[in-house]
Amino acid sequence: MKIAVVGTGYVGLVTGTCFAETGNTVTCVDIDQEKVKKLQNGKITIYEPGLEQLFERNLKQGRLAFTTNLKEGIEGAQIIFLALPTPPGEDGSADLKYILKVADDLGPLLKDFTVIVDKSTVPVGTADKVRERVAKGAKVEFDVVSNPEFLREGVAVEDFMKPDRVVIGTNSARGRKVMEQLYQPFVRQGNPIIFMDERSAELTKYAANAFLATKISFMNEIANLCESVGADVDSVRKGVGTDSRIGKRFLFPGIGYGGSCFPKDVQALAKSSSDVQYDFKILKAVMDVNADQKTRLIPRVKEYFNNNLKGKTIAVWGLSFKPHTDDIREAPALYNIDLLLEAGATVKVHDPEGMENVKKLVGSKIQYCETPYEAAEGADAVFIATEWPEFRTPDFEKLSSLLKAKVIFDGRNLYDLSVMKELGYAYYSIGREVVHG
Repeated sequence: MKIAVVGTGYVGLVTGTCFAETGNTVTCVDIDQEKVKKLQNGKITIYEPGLEQLFERNLKQGRLAFTTNLKEGIEGAQIIFLALPTPPGEDGSADLKYILKVADDLGPLLKDFTVIVDKSTVPVGTADKVRERVAKGAKVEFDVVSNPEFLREGVAVEDFMKPDRVVIGTNSARGRKVMEQLYQPFVRQGNPIIFMDERSAELTKYAANAFLATKISFMNEIANLCESVGADVDSVRKGVGTDSRIGKRFLFPGIGYGGSCFPKDVQALAKSSSDVQYDFKILKAVMDVNADQKTRLIPRVKEYFNNNLKGKTIAVWGLSFKPHTDDIREAPALYNIDLLLEAGATVKVHDPEGMENVKKLVGSKIQYCETPYEAAEGADAVFIATEWPEFRTPDFEKLSSLLKAKVIFDGRNLYDLSVMKELGYAYYSIGREVVHG
């Protein structure tokens, strides 16, 4: 098939590249001229494990192309994917201006029957709005389909190539046939393509992310309770997670969730509920818990240093909202860095992939280090904000020789308490006993 993908962010670039990998001819469209030029020259613009190899291969073999010209990009396309940003507004609602602007532009450009697919995460009713806007200028038949993505940053390629399920919202038999043909190569192992109406598909994405965010916030509340009653959250997590009705995923406590999906989608679903006068109490609690959880360790840092961080240096390990991505959107690390700086501390940071993005946002307020050990050199404590694999088994002997004192504030519960005791570290984590060193 010939496919156009409008938007080359995480979703658009992964979607376009993976469709090209199964033999389709894909043109990706973006208004960012600098980004498109880089992509045309073979320079990938995001960090996503496994993507670069597929990107280079399909670009070289001519199945993947990039342009800033919408008319040129959709020429001859049977399917047009809209993978555009839907940033949260001040009230939490998803901003549809980018999607609706492209919908306006698409109508007059369509020459034959085309399936237009909402790939972005959008509120219920967006397909109807897109259909209305395209119809104003269209002189040919078209379908608008909802096809939400369920990609996890860090494993997005694997998720796309071997999806748990594909959700397609359409009431059109013609649109259903086209989408079924497109996705058949990705579900050869028997995972389902689930067809439903457009509104149900739109809500499915929000419901899935909101439920996962709820699991995270619930477990963080349990972790906080563990600290109050003297229980150990690792034991509780194992006891709860082995219940087949609950499952063990998304039960790891820490300093909250971040990224481009959970915060935005939970806010948008809460706003959509409010718009129809439904008081979604659980979602409000989820957001409140997460907001508090992100900086839960800061009071402990201040307490350890007798409420005086002036002249202290804190090494922050991890900046991205999760490992295996350079995405720093709503990353808990950023909230903690702000509070450390506000308290007068010097902050040195290391992240395997996220530092360039943080430099653009934070600038020279903090020091950027090439290794976690460089960040720790001369620091008064280490603060772990992201669970990158390379942080899990550091050389503790080397680390202790670099730090002024053996102190770790661990927002991701990476280390065993007994090991920390044996090594003589003061160790603060989430929902577990404090090791005083």
